[in-house]
Amino acid sequence: MSGRIERRFAALREDGRSGLVTFTMMGDPDIETSFEILRGLPAAGADIIEIGSPFTDPMADGPVIQVAGQRALKAGITLEKTIALVRRFRETDGETPLILMGYYNPIYIYGVDRFLGDALDAGLDGLIIVDLPPEEDSELCLPALEAGLAFIRLTAPTTDDARLPRVLANSSGFVYYISITGITGADGASSQSIAAAVERLRRHTKLPIAVGFGIKTPEQVAAVAGSADAAVVGSAIISAIENSLNGAGAATPQTVDAALSLVQALSAGVRQTATEA
Repeated sequence: MSGRIERRFAALREDGRSGLVTFTMMGDPDIETSFEILRGLPAAGADIIEIGSPFTDPMADGPVIQVAGQRALKAGITLEKTIALVRRFRETDGETPLILMGYYNPIYIYGVDRFLGDALDAGLDGLIIVDLPPEEDSELCLPALEAGLAFIRLTAPTTDDARLPRVLANSSGFVYYISITGITGADGASSQSIAAAVERLRRHTKLPIAVGFGIKTPEQVAAVAGSADAAVVGSAIISAIENSLNGAGAATPQTVDAALSLVQALSAGVRQTATEA
């Protein structure tokens, strides 16, 4: 699978720390501002970047990310334009892993073969498609793996030991553990329950484990970093963007810095764990 993902986790292990995975919605609050945020994330401390591709029926997203998707769709973002932003990003950054997180319908409409070819050519590294269970692997997972894109699976507290082998069978890149039963942006789980869940997952897979949902502060990031290979933050970054917008919902001169300053603070959380170790 993607060499960039493997190299990044190897570098994190060498540094003795966990990684920070950030999520932002492409096209939010407008296409160009979303790209400026994307371009600034690595320098702000993002180790791996998830980019959202908005969909009209985002069943796993909480209100904050749902509204971000609505802003992005209103701004005219499409899957094709999202891939174009990946291509622009790769003009100056050839190493930071980029993961597309979204839903299957836009990819199905785009055409699976065409999408995989365009995504790889642009420099995408992996996919998180939240509405495709393992029973539907032939739709996208297996073609993606064959093409060379990582297919990252979501697991949850409700994914028991009987179900896990099926979920993980064709997983690659890393495993994304949803620390709560619910939608994005909800309150997070305790560090003790996260540590126990990560320990259980490690008995089933050798892939790195990233933990997300409900992680909003540097302190929470540091707590997750104590047991997982990476912490994922999305809703808090989207909220920082939203809070910087003007009354019409448009970007202001503070918007890009609002997102990147928060990422810098979150990044300090994972790096603090390495220093303490």
